[in-house]
Amino acid sequence: MEPYEDRSPRRPWVVGVSGASGTPYAAAVVRALLAAGEAVDLVVSRAARLTLLDETGIRFRDAHWQEDLRAWLALGADGKPHFEADVSGVRYWPAGDLAAGPSSGSYPVRGMLIVPASTACVAGVALGLSKDLLQRVASVTLKERRPLIVAVRETPLSGQTLKQLVALDEAGAVVLPASPAFYAGATHIQDLVDFVAGRVLDAAGVPHRLYRRWEGELGGASASGARGES
Repeated sequence: MEPYEDRSPRRPWVVGVSGASGTPYAAAVVRALLAAGEAVDLVVSRAARLTLLDETGIRFRDAHWQEDLRAWLALGADGKPHFEADVSGVRYWPAGDLAAGPSSGSYPVRGMLIVPASTACVAGVALGLSKDLLQRVASVTLKERRPLIVAVRETPLSGQTLKQLVALDEAGAVVLPASPAFYAGATHIQDLVDFVAGRVLDAAGVPHRLYRRWEGELGGASASGARGES
């Protein structure tokens, strides 16, 4: 028998993007993960492509995903390019590829972040439907007891969706509504987007500097100013 060799396999975070409004949240999360040195496996649902086209004008294509992802990550919440991102740490899986690596529990990942999560996505994951790769990976994440953060983005919420969110919580997922706070001194839309993205990374245990944390001092936001202001 050959001696065991630890090859330190790549262990990415799977980022699933569903069709809810909020593609800037997904872009901020992916940028921050890459900035933290984390690998990313990306799954974009069919509905998310429509939302991305509507919110950014970017037509996300399987054959040109690197080019399209780079253009997407460059955009701020105002729809203008403000960022640069090296996407070499990203692996993309088409949503219809149910034989993709993350569809199996033996594929090594750290966990999954669904940003944003539509109510249809929530229902599919809660019911274990696995109708596409995004839902399948979420089901695998739960059964393998890996972190699953669900950034639900919808309002108001029906009683049925609330029951499904409770079911996800009971299954071990973190239900994280895309609800920005204002104590961090936001003065731009991007500050609010970054707050939600930062809370997603907090839940995943990934370090970042996306927002000013609460330090127990009232008026701290007005005294220190928002991110990027000096």
